[in-house]
Amino acid sequence: MLALSLSSVGRSLTGINIAGSSNAETAPPANPGMYQLDITLKRGHNLAIRDRGGTSDPYVKFKIAGKEVFRSRTINKNLNPVWDERVSLLVDSLREPLYVKVFDYDFGLQDDFMGSAYLYLESLEHQRTLDVTLDLEDPQYPEHNLGTLELAVTLSPKEGDFREAQQHSSMRLSDVHRKAQLWRGIVSISLIEAHDLQPMDANGFSDPYVKFRLGHQKYKSKTIPKTLNPQWREQFDFHLYEEQGGFIDITVWDKDAGKKDDFMGRCSIDLSPLSKEHTHKFDLPLEEGEGMLVLLVTLTGAAAVSISDLSVNILDDTHERHQIRQRYSVLRSFHNLKDVGVVQVKVIRSEGLMAADVTGKSDPFCVVELSNDRLQTHTVYKNLNPEWNKVFTFNVKDIHSVLEVTVYDEDRDRSADFLGKVAIPLLNIQNGERKAYALKSKELTGPTKGVIFLEIDVIFNAVKAGLMTLIPKEQKYIEDEPRVSKQLLLQNFNRVRRCILFLINAGCYINSCFEWDSTQRSICSFLVFVLVVWNFELYMIPLVLLLPLAWNYILISSGKDTRQDFQAMEDLLENEDEDYDKDDKVPRPGPSEDRRLPESHILEDMLASWHFEWIRVMLDPERKGFINKLYAIQDVCISVQNALDEVASYGERIKNTFNWTVPFLSWLAIVALCVATVLIYYIPLRYIVLAWGVNKFSKKLRDPYTIDNNELLDFLSRVPSDVQVVQYRELKVDPSHSPNKRKKNNPG
Repeated sequence: MLALSLSSVGRSLTGINIAGSSNAETAPPANPGMYQLDITLKRGHNLAIRDRGGTSDPYVKFKIAGKEVFRSRTINKNLNPVWDERVSLLVDSLREPLYVKVFDYDFGLQDDFMGSAYLYLESLEHQRTLDVTLDLEDPQYPEHNLGTLELAVTLSPKEGDFREAQQHSSMRLSDVHRKAQLWRGIVSISLIEAHDLQPMDANGFSDPYVKFRLGHQKYKSKTIPKTLNPQWREQFDFHLYEEQGGFIDITVWDKDAGKKDDFMGRCSIDLSPLSKEHTHKFDLPLEEGEGMLVLLVTLTGAAAVSISDLSVNILDDTHERHQIRQRYSVLRSFHNLKDVGVVQVKVIRSEGLMAADVTGKSDPFCVVELSNDRLQTHTVYKNLNPEWNKVFTFNVKDIHSVLEVTVYDEDRDRSADFLGKVAIPLLNIQNGERKAYALKSKELTGPTKGVIFLEIDVIFNAVKAGLMTLIPKEQKYIEDEPRVSKQLLLQNFNRVRRCILFLINAGCYINSCFEWDSTQRSICSFLVFVLVVWNFELYMIPLVLLLPLAWNYILISSGKDTRQDFQAMEDLLENEDEDYDKDDKVPRPGPSEDRRLPESHILEDMLASWHFEWIRVMLDPERKGFINKLYAIQDVCISVQNALDEVASYGERIKNTFNWTVPFLSWLAIVALCVATVLIYYIPLRYIVLAWGVNKFSKKLRDPYTIDNNELLDFLSRVPSDVQVVQYRELKVDPSHSPNKRKKNNPG
């Protein structure tokens, strides 16, 4: 290989080393109409560390004139990745350099910048393969060494009409971007238990939890306090992107309040030798620690997930649509219970987006999420009215899932900026209707600028959907860490207070019957009491629960809305958004302060005292020994905050079941109560209790690794709380944003 002097090409290049494959030089044509740039992305060396484990998940982007023209696949957990990917680009000018950027992929989070470099096309010799080494730099920290990339580059002048070639290249790049997002299978993992773990605390026990990682996907289990033989009984799924499998990295940690968690050991599972559609049991000894971890792993085929252009989608084909309806017909209700249905999302366009760049434009792209399934569109550069025209197809495992569509602005060398978001429960979707949805804030409590046009179709099996309602809800991999929030704590406090006031009012109403405050009401209550007690049978209990469901259904059918409380919740959220700063959680001064309840004053004073105590300790070096105690106070605050939310949510969910907030769930409750009434009426109670007890005692013997669940709590987890109802409510859209009218694009 012959090293070329950079001065011979008439330009000084920093951080680029070039070697040619021959001594021959070919003079370029005088005015070529187009250039073909052939690039082989070979490998990277000593790339930057961006993950906690001391590694990164790097991928590379190529940009020309601000537009992304190539994106490589992601190499997991490697600082010296080997790509060996080839791409052919057509460029019409050599004045724009090739901008190369490296990122660390983080699932569900913003990808971390790992360095960038420029390749100046004017410096390249024509029709000659050159080996190029790019030194990666961070423009904000140029002194940092971020490693190098190795490329092989060939620039060839072309002439003639290249529109067809450009179209072919664009289609190929779109296909590469599409395939990079699609998974080839599902890895179902059941975390059962652990034995004989190492004691990490002074009391001779530990508070263990487990972290899992497969490529960019991560999962964290719940913490089991004060035990060396924890029982988790948790199940979750990972997506399998590589044909040859991959490695699941597992670490066990001891939870410590106020300080860094203690490492207790690690292990891993190689998925490549595992057979599909079969459950594999693993007893994994922990390396660098003590004890054994018990897991169940099952590999299944790819789910119905796809990305296509608007002109190509399965549900628009009459024959394909009929086949899908047959697949989810009532006759196939007990075949593959986890395959509940399919949802197709057409992301058409957006209008009136927020300008996130200094130029008054944005570079928007759209992310579509359904539970832990996540796909995204391409980026439309310098446009506030982008058109994507993409179709996403997802497999539905839980009909109560919420479809989240988020619009971001792509930024060079920075995390993407949030532009807006909508959340749409699958059961609220009207099939085949193209609608304009007003974008909301991150918290989904208020509007932001812009609308997005979507057309969604859902096909599902109602029997499967009902049965899957009674199993544990799938947890999201990526969830925000809980933090103390004065706004959230006051909100949860007021929600619990409303539930308690409802019970107090109900008790007062019953007591008024005994006090004869209303003669007519007391006489009716007495007659009902005598009739019920004299004729009471156990089957009447579920029968009585049917009465409020029937009554509310009649009221709603007659046009009387029994759900005014949601407006109160919406006003509460809006007032708190106005009174409190979302970032530092400090109350804003305003006239609303004088109207707060005495209970809120007490809670605020308590939080303020903790806040000032924290500042005083942090500023006093002699008292930093109390920091651990303050961390413990913070943990208590988070526990109280979460407990209030859980109590309030269950109260609101019970209410929303009876007032038909989600008709599917209310009908399911009616079916369950009718079945319970019939069973109790015809089968003696002792037989029912005996069957229940035998099932409970024999469950562990029949399946030692079964995951216990409570069907009633699983049902209630699908009913939205009042906060979720407000978050999922659609905002009114300006009539000027019509699905059939398009605003003129405004590219810069």
